[in-house]
Amino acid sequence: MAVKLTKKQLAVLDFLQDFTEENGYSPSYREIMTGLGLTSVSAVAEHVENLVEKGVLKKVPGAARSLEVLDYKHEETVGLFKARMVDCTEEEKKVLGQAAEILGLDLG
Repeated sequence: MAVKLTKKQLAVLDFLQDFTEENGYSPSYREIMTGLGLTSVSAVAEHVENLVEKGVLKKVPGAARSLEVLDYKHEETVGLFKARMVDCTEEEKKVLGQAAEILGLDLG
């Protein structure tokens, strides 16, 4: 099932991705607000929370500049990881778990 995003949510994700690629760290809420021409930080916070709930954005609570765009366009990747982990050794599970973490996949 594909994740449905609004135009503004897509704009937030695109801005986050571009900013992070250019600067090596994610933008602050105020930088997102300014970059997208929004009028309040609370609007940015609402968009961010909605994107986290939809599983397309990851953030570390209490950490500054911790926003990370997840690969929401290929949700089948999670299914492939889970299917592969069913019949593998403990060492393979460890490696797959590490790869999933690097990719930002939630195998929970």
